[in-house]
Amino acid sequence: MSFAIHGLAVARGIAIGRAVLVASSRVDVAHYFIRAEQVQAEIERVRRGRNAVVDEIQRLQRTIANMGPKETPHELAALLDVHLLLLQDQELIAGVKRWITDRLYNAEWALTTQLEVIARQFDEMEDEYLRERKADLEQITEKVLAAMKGVAVKIVPASTRNLRHASQQDLLLDDTLDVPLILVAHDLSPADMLQFKQSVFAGFVTDVGGRTSHTAIVARSLGIPAVVGARLASQLVRQDDWVVIDGDAGVVVVDPSAIILAEYGFKQRQGEIERGRLSRLLHTPAVTLDGHRVELLANIEMPEDAPGAVKAGAVGVGLFRSEFLFMGRNGNLPDEEEQYLAYRRAIDGMQGLPVTIRTVDIGADKQLDRVGREEVHLNPALGLRAIRWSLADPDMFLTQLRAILRAAAFGQVNLLIPMLAHASEIRQTLSLLEQARAQLDGRAAPYGPVRLGAMIEIPAAALTLKLFLKYFDFLSIGTNDLIQYTLAIDRADESVAHLYDPLHPAVLRLVADTIAECNRQSKGVSVCGEMAGDVGLTRLLLGLGLRSFSMHPAQILAVKQEVLRADAGKLRAWAHEVMAEEEPAARLH
Repeated sequence: MSFAIHGLAVARGIAIGRAVLVASSRVDVAHYFIRAEQVQAEIERVRRGRNAVVDEIQRLQRTIANMGPKETPHELAALLDVHLLLLQDQELIAGVKRWITDRLYNAEWALTTQLEVIARQFDEMEDEYLRERKADLEQITEKVLAAMKGVAVKIVPASTRNLRHASQQDLLLDDTLDVPLILVAHDLSPADMLQFKQSVFAGFVTDVGGRTSHTAIVARSLGIPAVVGARLASQLVRQDDWVVIDGDAGVVVVDPSAIILAEYGFKQRQGEIERGRLSRLLHTPAVTLDGHRVELLANIEMPEDAPGAVKAGAVGVGLFRSEFLFMGRNGNLPDEEEQYLAYRRAIDGMQGLPVTIRTVDIGADKQLDRVGREEVHLNPALGLRAIRWSLADPDMFLTQLRAILRAAAFGQVNLLIPMLAHASEIRQTLSLLEQARAQLDGRAAPYGPVRLGAMIEIPAAALTLKLFLKYFDFLSIGTNDLIQYTLAIDRADESVAHLYDPLHPAVLRLVADTIAECNRQSKGVSVCGEMAGDVGLTRLLLGLGLRSFSMHPAQILAVKQEVLRADAGKLRAWAHEVMAEEEPAARLH
């Protein structure tokens, strides 16, 4: 039966495909795609893990056989038999092999996916005894996963009931495996998203997250439809269900009827036609009707994103989120040479266009693998993150600064510092930058000049602009965090997502004052947060005097269309009228 799940629309468009559940509520494992030549090795990994658990069960069975009936209850022996039967079930084995062979899932992902498929069948059984076998299935799966990691296997059966044979027909998927895939998860970390960035997924759905959570940001950077904050989506959607994502309305339709599919298929084709129209603007300069040239830059996460930014019409990179180089590495941070080569690839990929590299912004919803439970703070958004984290680890920070300076010898590089608020932080940063230069001089390593910029994302920074402009060549307004800190809203929390308002008068005042002060002092200023890529806000920002926007490459042409239709001079008075409203959003539409 068809049903709809409502969430937050964060990346526009329509996606139709089969659901892929990557975040099991039972077992948390890594999910990534393997290469075709790795298939047999992954199957062998599962086989070895399963055999280790089988060996342990058989060892226990031999031990029990040598004990008297008073020492070991009959139920324990029966349950060991149950576990052994489940491990040898051909549907489980064949299903895992199929996920690895046909979908190129890694071994752990294939195992937990087949667990989901079979567990669903147990849930639907009328017999109470059979339904309770699901716990045993989950337990043996966890044991196999542990064995695959090299953890010693200890068997403790999950329940004490007898097993009745259950037919598992219809568990295998149909043979149509070349359809688009929709990723459905409870949550995805930035590192998870990085793993899937070059994947086959046509859309994303997550239970949690807000419009500016990093799951949403990366989904937009991929140019694919996404809905976040969908609450119970990962529990309601089943493995391989047909799913429609309406990224415009924030709706996920599960098991759609033929009529619904036809309707969304039409909308999908209309979106493709619109994208085709926008592509005609690719080589058109972004100039307003009254002659103001506007700089449309790209936000990127990895060096490999740079060619795509050029292809999308970006005139430079306004934000290279360097922290993605630090994630998903099991605590092994990139050294100077690795970082230097990564920044070089980004610079080379931009073909002579400027690249703004933000120093590592770790913390809040972007944690490193090495952060242990004891290091997780009650409110990470207000804790040791971004420049605070860098200044707390000078050796790490100096390594990054040296790598960026060396890469700057090969192109136009801007160095951007996140989350500054205090004069002392500015002085410490400048001192370390000089120290990095001195270290490079000491070993006669060539390096280039950089323009130095600061992120304005804390209200304290926006209220002390003259201090910042005394030390920095340009400012970049990070509206995602500026809104979060101004309105005291966790931007990744869907329960307060309705309060996240880029058009709040206080937010607009901070943005407008920053732009105005930079223009007065002839200093560069851009917006690199999600407001920059929101076509509904383009005219307002132009009216406030903004002439540099940095956004995901997929959004550049749509924003350019708004720029080409705008008369910036006429928008100035209107923009200030909007700011004077109690509810600016009402005036905007």
